[in-house]
Amino acid sequence: MLVAGFPADAFGTNCYVVATAPGEQCVVVDPGIGVLDRLDALLAEHRLHPAAVLLTHGHLDHTFSVAPVCGARGVTAYVHPADRELLADPAKGLSVDLAGLFGGRLPYTEPEDVAELTDGATLELAGLELTVDHAPGHTGGSVLFRMPGAGSRWEADEICLSGDVLFAGSIGRTDLPGGSHSTMLASLRSKILPLADDTVVLPGHGPATTIGRERAANPYLLEVAGEQARPAAPARGL
Repeated sequence: MLVAGFPADAFGTNCYVVATAPGEQCVVVDPGIGVLDRLDALLAEHRLHPAAVLLTHGHLDHTFSVAPVCGARGVTAYVHPADRELLADPAKGLSVDLAGLFGGRLPYTEPEDVAELTDGATLELAGLELTVDHAPGHTGGSVLFRMPGAGSRWEADEICLSGDVLFAGSIGRTDLPGGSHSTMLASLRSKILPLADDTVVLPGHGPATTIGRERAANPYLLEVAGEQARPAAPARGL
């Protein structure tokens, strides 16, 4: 299995490509702001052919390049229906300050072909099997993508693309429109804590980690387990 990625120019959003092997079809996950040239180079390096774009949620720093990536290759973008409106109008997911940062009107185009994700569904794309877990809190439509990790460089039983649900040492912010801290804690309890300790987590921002490492030290997971109070979440991305 091939899993590769890089941080986007803006907000350090991780863009990933996943394939069964070099020279095969792949899925692209979260093509954010300013990723097109680096993504094209990564695809060329491994001779990959995108079959779909998967979105962990609808925030602009994860979706900005979805239309050109999909349009250039005639592929579908997948997003949870609760975040579908953010693909049509990404400003709905921004605070007033963030909307001002982008200067009002956003140079953004909605992808032409969009499919909706369902909690518990298994996607069969590019020879991969990915399980979808709806894990709202950061946004109403945040999801995890889980897949077998055998043959990856980690040789883990499972890999979890966590978007902005879980980071190394933290979680996604819940103060933007559509966010809910109580809902986030419920998602951590029901979707994250049951995962095996050796599950490799590839987050939307920052370095890879494991569920075991986060279970032992992440203050938000410790709070959910009732072991300590949480600190304020550092802001990462949107």
